[in-house]
Amino acid sequence: MAQRLRRLQTSVAIAAMIVAGPLGNVLLGKGMRHLHPALWPPPALLATAQAVFVSPFIWLGIASLIAFFVAYMLALSWADYSYVQPASSLAYGVVALLSALLLGEQVTPLRWAGIAVICLGVFVVGRTGHKTTERTPLA
Repeated sequence: MAQRLRRLQTSVAIAAMIVAGPLGNVLLGKGMRHLHPALWPPPALLATAQAVFVSPFIWLGIASLIAFFVAYMLALSWADYSYVQPASSLAYGVVALLSALLLGEQVTPLRWAGIAVICLGVFVVGRTGHKTTERTPLA
């Protein structure tokens, strides 16, 4: 029963990673597209910084990336890295989907084919055990 619960927790954490990471990056991209960042002269840098700090897309992106990071840490505490990292690669499909829907980008059939290959690899990795090593106490 405990192993089943741990597997469910790991799956939920990975699902959160798969959605929150790409969503955060796409929101940051959307927020930055509305700005015209300039780094020189210094007053232009200040204006860019002010525009960044008042953008709701930037703040939502940061919040989403924090959620991703928390889910990532939890998943790594419950499962092997060799399981978590490949499983989180499903995010590539979410990135393409969100980029097309929220940013209006064109995703070519060749990119979709590449994403399908990645997802096939995730399916293969997902059929293995999520925890193959026992926890060892720190010295």
